[in-house]
Amino acid sequence: MNDRDLRSDALRNQQELLRAATSAVHREGLRVPLATIAADAGVGIGTLYRHFPTREDLLSELTHRSFAQALADVKAAERMGKTPVERLRLFIDAVISQRDELVLPLHGGPPVEDPATEALRDEIYRVVQRILDQGIDEGDLCEDTTPHDIIAFGALVAQPRPIDPDWDTTCRHLLTTFLRGIHRNP
Repeated sequence: MNDRDLRSDALRNQQELLRAATSAVHREGLRVPLATIAADAGVGIGTLYRHFPTREDLLSELTHRSFAQALADVKAAERMGKTPVERLRLFIDAVISQRDELVLPLHGGPPVEDPATEALRDEIYRVVQRILDQGIDEGDLCEDTTPHDIIAFGALVAQPRPIDPDWDTTCRHLLTTFLRGIHRNP
């Protein structure tokens, strides 16, 4: 095997570890045994430790990756939505659609402790604030709506609900109700 094959194999292993870790954290919580994650990924525990020397390193990467995805989603919503309310709907809908892939503090994940992830989180808040400011300026959104309101709602509604067989429909109904509540002229 040449160096290129090793690098692509290592990258595949890392991505599989992250996928397995995300699933395991959702299933068993932050204290899930690392051996379980390695087994779920189909790799040995040594491979896990080679990529993520500590549990904190692994959880930090899961959180960083999730914030990066949420930032990409809110920026896409900002570009694609025709109105501020539509932009917020697109953003929260993306969070709902990707809930099984996200490990975020308001979604059962670890707190943010590294500067790079803090920067991603802060940028998400800035983009949401921009959308809100536009909606408030246009008279469409209630003035007391904050980025935290939007983000906390998205995190809460995106929780898995195994007892509800049609949770996706319920989530989207809750989203519509929430947006009506912050919309000045529903």
